[in-house]
Amino acid sequence: MADGLLFNPRTYDPAHFDPETRRLLRATVDWFEARGKRRLIEDYRTRAWLGDFLAFAAKENLFATFLTPASAATREDQRWDTARIAALNEVFGFYGLDYWYAWQVTVLGLGPVWQSGNADARARAAQLLGQGEVFAFGLSEKTHGADIYSTDMLLEPYTDADGAEGFRASGSKYYIGNGNAAGLVSVFGRRTDVEGPDGYVFFAADSRHPAYHLVKNVVDSSKFVSEFRLEDYPVSAADVLHTGRAAFDAALNTVNVGKFNLCTASIGICEHAMYEAVTHAHGRVLYGRPVTAFPHVRRELADAYVRLVGMKLFSDRAVDYFRSAGPDDRRYLLFNPMTKMKVTTEGEKVIDLMWDVIAAKGFEKDTYFAQAAVEIRGLPKLEGTVHVNLALILKFMRNHLLDPVDYAPVPTRHDAADDGFLFRQGPARGLGSVRFHDWRPAYDAYEAVPNVARFREQADALCAFVTTAAPDEEQSRDLDLLLAVGQLFALVVHGQLILEQARLTGLDEDVLDELFAVLVRDFSAHAVELHGKDSATAAQQAWALGAVRRPVADEARSARVWDRVEALAGTYEMAP
Repeated sequence: MADGLLFNPRTYDPAHFDPETRRLLRATVDWFEARGKRRLIEDYRTRAWLGDFLAFAAKENLFATFLTPASAATREDQRWDTARIAALNEVFGFYGLDYWYAWQVTVLGLGPVWQSGNADARARAAQLLGQGEVFAFGLSEKTHGADIYSTDMLLEPYTDADGAEGFRASGSKYYIGNGNAAGLVSVFGRRTDVEGPDGYVFFAADSRHPAYHLVKNVVDSSKFVSEFRLEDYPVSAADVLHTGRAAFDAALNTVNVGKFNLCTASIGICEHAMYEAVTHAHGRVLYGRPVTAFPHVRRELADAYVRLVGMKLFSDRAVDYFRSAGPDDRRYLLFNPMTKMKVTTEGEKVIDLMWDVIAAKGFEKDTYFAQAAVEIRGLPKLEGTVHVNLALILKFMRNHLLDPVDYAPVPTRHDAADDGFLFRQGPARGLGSVRFHDWRPAYDAYEAVPNVARFREQADALCAFVTTAAPDEEQSRDLDLLLAVGQLFALVVHGQLILEQARLTGLDEDVLDELFAVLVRDFSAHAVELHGKDSATAAQQAWALGAVRRPVADEARSARVWDRVEALAGTYEMAP
């Protein structure tokens, strides 16, 4: 193995998991490898439905094992374990986002069910999972998007001939993955006879019911992202998952669980593309020299590599906070939009850097890279845009930077435990009251690493900005300016969890130093962007220029990191 930091199917052995998890992860890798690259690409190009993949998952009880929480389990190996879910996300991303998407929207569809007190619906979901069915999350609408305040899925109360009370649901949902095949669709709507939030209802529907009308696939892809319409769909008491404010909370808390999956899918995409890119560049000769002999090529590939390592470190550490969360520790509510926004946009940068090197090769139909270059764009835009998630993390900025509290250290969480709190998160509000441990010790531990120390200067400068030049009340309505501030804050949090994970894993300090050289440049670029905002005050402009730093250069360090990148050449190529 040339590099133990990246996923390599040839050597993959997730020994830190229990035997059944290891078997299922390895079986999934082996299934894809046996299909081969030609079939993988051909299915992607022809938009083939994922029937054979879902048949494999059903045969292995893959979804049932990984996505049934202990509270609904029928076997000992079933649990909701964020660590192994993240590992499977990475595998799916490595081979294609279509496979990941069928799994991802199943995760979302199950969210309202596992949060529900409806025992019949929970038992039905567990049974359907055991049968290999997929699920769907019927939230967004064509006119309103995911604006659940404005849902037009209407539930009309009715009483049947036997005197049983229920509803007739009518309306449309749009951009709903698995809507063509889901055994259970969690649908959000509102009662016609109750005003306001008390009228919200989450209910379970079946895509095979005669009153469920599949309109079309709204994307040109193997992913079936459906538009569907309900016409007088009968909703009995046994179908109701949540009512009132609880239905609203279930929608947001489901997204809290589901959007974490985007980061590790992005990592898998970048890893596969990196093997192709480095191998191609290393073997190509231009003007009598290998492409990788050019300094700008080395810099771009090295930057891509360390950014990818940073993505993995941050995401792995965020898993620990998810798994250790509880009513008195909701730090995951910051790290979750960070994984969704920051890690996925880093993935775009990684692909772009490699694409600049391999150029025309990245368009060829027999490469995974051509697929990766398209698919990597989707992840920052799913489960809330980058802007939405940047605005969300700003709610945590002051408490995180300036007002830490004591928490017991969070260990690495690879234990075979059920993450049950994720389905009892409670009301989806009060983000401004979430508290955090002190971010500074993570940086202090690496104060001898030159670019960590240089970035720490910028992080301290951001604290000074918040206390002396923060946006006033009028500027707080200028989302364009606030988003620039959000990018600066995101970098500090990104660096913090990277450093925590580096400490836990003993990351090579050359790689860490090179990575933070990139983060120093990123912080400086966002500071310059803030300086140029129309509404930035003179004090904010002066602060922004004062926060610009030059990374600490070290040719010997960069050469050692390049050796790690170059060693990736030829270490993995998917079988034909």
